Amino acid sequence: MLSLEKRSRQVVGKVAAQAAARELLPSGLWSHDDIRDNFYYASYLYAAAEDPEIRVRFDRDEARATAIGVFGRVLELQDRRAGSGTYGHWPLELGDDPQSAEPDPLPIELMGSLMLYFVERCGDSLPPELQASFEAALQAVCDSRFYDRPLDKYDHHEAKHTAAKLLFGAYYDDAELLEDGRRSLKALLAHVEARGLHEYGSQPWFWHWVQAFTCVRLLLSDADITDDLKRMLDLLWSERSLHYIGGAWAGPHARQRSEDTPKDAGVAFDYLQYGDFRLPPQLKRAEYAGFLFYEAPEASRIAAMDRLVPVEVKKKILKPQPDGPDRELHSYTYLTDSYAVGGMWERSEEFDNEQHRWDVTLPLSYELGSAANQAYFIHPAPGQAEGDLRHSSPFEAILPDRGAVLALYPVPEGQDPSIVGVLPKGEWIREERALFGQAGGAYLAVYLRHGYEAEESDDRVTVRSAGPGGAVVIEASGIEEAESLDAEDLEGFADLMRGRAPDFGADGRSVAYRSLHSRRLELALGADGEPQAKIDGTAAAFGDYVK
Repeated sequence: MLSLEKRSRQVVGKVAAQAAARELLPSGLWSHDDIRDNFYYASYLYAAAEDPEIRVRFDRDEARATAIGVFGRVLELQDRRAGSGTYGHWPLELGDDPQSAEPDPLPIELMGSLMLYFVERCGDSLPPELQASFEAALQAVCDSRFYDRPLDKYDHHEAKHTAAKLLFGAYYDDAELLEDGRRSLKALLAHVEARGLHEYGSQPWFWHWVQAFTCVRLLLSDADITDDLKRMLDLLWSERSLHYIGGAWAGPHARQRSEDTPKDAGVAFDYLQYGDFRLPPQLKRAEYAGFLFYEAPEASRIAAMDRLVPVEVKKKILKPQPDGPDRELHSYTYLTDSYAVGGMWERSEEFDNEQHRWDVTLPLSYELGSAANQAYFIHPAPGQAEGDLRHSSPFEAILPDRGAVLALYPVPEGQDPSIVGVLPKGEWIREERALFGQAGGAYLAVYLRHGYEAEESDDRVTVRSAGPGGAVVIEASGIEEAESLDAEDLEGFADLMRGRAPDFGADGRSVAYRSLHSRRLELALGADGEPQAKIDGTAAAFGDYVK
């Protein structure tokens, strides 16, 4: 395994190479999709050009000049209009004419703090005129007071506001602002320690928590503040480690982007922390991972990378509700060295319905290449773009237990009841209502209540199953697990699993299955439509199942 220093330089060099290979648009930027990407790419390109320890295949002087030019264009797009309600802000989506794009409240939250970090670390080597531009931009960020909001939702936005108070309070020697940040940090830390993260398993939001507080930890020296920052970062990385499997993020997610499913592609932060998988040729959403690093507690890191002994992670999540008391959600994840199975027992409304309620997750591996490493089914929500299987309807009940998941899809009459699934590429045996496959170091058995059509593409197998009352059962097994049951290859695994087909209820409202762990799993919908689960004949109420 490479050292941390080498992994960091590897990430910086790889993202810099991606930036150097991109053509600048007539605007002087690489992208009009998200202004932050221009700042991130310029940071990597400049850092790689300045660091002789990083091997590059581009001209360093040209790269340095390109980065400086992009920095200048980004800074020019900041709103500096006196009296403007968005003073100090940047636009997010730049459109056809970046100069006329409207300021947005999002970029300043994280990019403002990371700009301060960049200036503190690299400012002395910048041309004087660019140094002055950065200083003017940072002053405008501070003067915007975007962070001047009380804690309310205890979410990633408020984490970034808290970090900005601390950073800019220290940078401008503003004792009152620094103290406000100190109070916010203590309150946010107490809340998270007592109640956990209600933005569960959400990579984009989680990494914003990590970046914001790592940035502060690396720049501030106040002992009281840094102690609280250590506690916060230890908590965040311990949470990450609970759901880590070979570069992938197992378990349910409150939010997922296209980089998160069906392939775990946003891996830069994990690579620096754990380093136990191969870095892919292209890095997506690396943001500032190559510059910000905080080493997780050793016990957490070791536990995350050692899954020889399977573990069950059961968590109760208190989800704030807009009009009423918090709702209890119950998360379950089972992790081995070759696969993980996880799910959220209850469904909740999440941001843009970009949630991922359950899946089987495989570690990232060379054998899988760029292919999907997740297996799951959904009943697609209306209006979902073709091929974007991130938005499920509310018509689903699940029972996750160890290597298996049982799922029912009670779609009301008048709506298309078809369910769609994603399976990783590998070797598959297809039968009338079942598929048996091997991908990486795991076998998968997939049982469907109705027939199906399967289509293989470059990175996945897509399965569509029509018919009312759809239902599916998936069980994963490690190769060594299967060998202990006398299944020596995929055909042997298929023979083993053919005789274990689940009992689907005639109306599609129930399913029973005996898993490879010899546990009798039952899931049914009551007269009121609420799911009822049993494990070995004992009712498994959601609130009792996960303490």
